[in-house]
Amino acid sequence: MTDSGTDRDPDPEVGSDPRASPGTRESLARSGPEPATRGRPRPASPEAVPRLHLITDDAILARPDFMAVGHALVAAGGSDVALHVRGPSTDGRTLYRRTLGLRGPTRDSGVVLVVNDRVDVAVAADADAVQLGGRSLPVQRLPEASSALRVGVSVHTIEAASAADDADWLLVGTIYATPSHPERPGAGPAFLGAVAAVTTRPTIAIGGVSPERVGEVVRAGARGVAVMRGVWDASDPIEALHRYLEAVRLDPTPDSTPTP
Repeated sequence: MTDSGTDRDPDPEVGSDPRASPGTRESLARSGPEPATRGRPRPASPEAVPRLHLITDDAILARPDFMAVGHALVAAGGSDVALHVRGPSTDGRTLYRRTLGLRGPTRDSGVVLVVNDRVDVAVAADADAVQLGGRSLPVQRLPEASSALRVGVSVHTIEAASAADDADWLLVGTIYATPSHPERPGAGPAFLGAVAAVTTRPTIAIGGVSPERVGEVVRAGARGVAVMRGVWDASDPIEALHRYLEAVRLDPTPDSTPTP
């Protein structure tokens, strides 16, 4: 298995795509004070948030076997898994096709299908959720067409976490240093505890989280973990998926009491 220490926090690479839908561009162009809400349901209960989030990048999405591996992971997953279709430099049509190709299998298995940044693609492909980064639309400014989507928000500061009460979950990182970002020291598990002190939303730890580190981040306050290369680059992605799921299920969620 490839060392999951190569997992990188995807949020800094998520950008707004100029090819966004007309409705999204219109939302961006509006002026005036932001509305207090966008008419979406109240955030999901923490227990409804998947504990293992699988994230892609442009290179993973472009692999010839992506759909085959993706379908296999979805079939082996279940409601404890979220699959994020993320491709900062991938065109909208490809993102739509990839997401649509996963829609049926994820619905059958209970895996939560997430599109990162591209609200228009998430709506068009009938995804379950959208993950917003630092350069995405704010939760409160999402178009009404997205009101049924669950929303994750990526945060890197305490201030950002405290302002994200409308999110269903927070993707928090970078927790451990990664080779892809040698200039950025990991915030460490203590950062998860600091975030938990300012928000009621469940947190998902990202950045260098190996199966051996899952227990540490969960005990520090995370509900679950997000991984990229620890699964997608593993010699056996299904085995890697099971290792992460076993690790996250062995450790109780922060608000749970261990079974004697």
